[in-house]
Amino acid sequence: MNLHEYQGKEILNSFGVRIQRGIVATTPEEAVSAAKQLTESTGTGWHVIKAQVHAGGRGKGGGVKLAKNLDEVKSIANDILGMMLVTPQTSAEGKLVSQVLIAEDVYYPGDAEPDEFYMSVLLNRATGKNMIMYSTEGGMDIETVAEETSHLIFTEEVDPTLGLMAFQARKIAFNLGLSGVAFKEMTKFVTALYTAYVKSDSSLFEINPVLKTSDNKIMAVDAKVTLDDNALYRHKDYAALRDTREENPIEVEAKAAGLNYVDLDGNVGCMVNGAGLAMGTMDLIKESGGEPANFLDVGGTADAQRVETAFGIILKDSNVKAILVNIFGGIVRCDRVAQGVVDAYKNMGDKINVPIICRLQGTNAQEAKELIDNSGMEIISATEFQEAADKVSDVLR
Repeated sequence: MNLHEYQGKEILNSFGVRIQRGIVATTPEEAVSAAKQLTESTGTGWHVIKAQVHAGGRGKGGGVKLAKNLDEVKSIANDILGMMLVTPQTSAEGKLVSQVLIAEDVYYPGDAEPDEFYMSVLLNRATGKNMIMYSTEGGMDIETVAEETSHLIFTEEVDPTLGLMAFQARKIAFNLGLSGVAFKEMTKFVTALYTAYVKSDSSLFEINPVLKTSDNKIMAVDAKVTLDDNALYRHKDYAALRDTREENPIEVEAKAAGLNYVDLDGNVGCMVNGAGLAMGTMDLIKESGGEPANFLDVGGTADAQRVETAFGIILKDSNVKAILVNIFGGIVRCDRVAQGVVDAYKNMGDKINVPIICRLQGTNAQEAKELIDNSGMEIISATEFQEAADKVSDVLR
């Protein structure tokens, strides 16, 4: 589950990570009021107006701007709110901006020059360890840094059993070229950031930039946070932060129906029981010349209502030209699934306007095939895995 910047910062702050302070606003008037509050509490004279959408690269798309007075706060907030923000991480259509973060200016003058770093915490699946990735080259062009000067990207792996060791935090601060007060501040920052990552059950914390201010404070100016959905039962307060406006509406509907669904860019809808079989099905579709349009695991109770719901969700994608149903009858009997498919087809009528290939294997597979073949419905049955994929390929020609 992705969070907005202001939500991620709230989590960071709760674990002692210093953040750029800000207040969320949904109207230009609220933005002005928030700016006044920030000035009173922080002393900031200038304010940064930041679009709150689930996408990076907001600055490049015009979603982050500096306001030097209250009139500019109102004007900029009015321009950003309601805009379709297009960034390198959105579709060509962009994302609607419904709220902005009014943040304090932290690039104030002082004894030293401000400096920007990049830092993220995530799981290295290859080693089974957590990893802190960091660079001296923070800012909007970090992707270019990774592509063209990868030697400027450092990593520090952390054994989850031992946790982050003090020497590792010091090593990170040293590699970032810090000394004195800034060095100590960075070690505290890294330690608090790793603690936040672990205790919030996150799958990603990305801070770009991490700022060393002109008076040697270290703080998170931005925050991209992804929480592990599987751990949300432990964090009811975090679950409440979900903003479904930022998510794919089809995926939102599927989740509400209890289906495991991920939208993809292909032309073959998939309805499968079991995540492993679903991934294998997607692979075979691709090898046979098609492109999977989704990942959909209907689970072990593929009754008529559940199958009908799954069909309806798959068909919301206008790119779908065929549907492959691939069910292994272990816990659930194949003939019951077949009856569910037939009943769903009858109930939906003309709503099903693409070919359906149905492969059922396992308990009562033969009875299931006969049921489908004798149903009078336009459902193409298959027995073998490759046979099903070949029939999908045939109907796409």
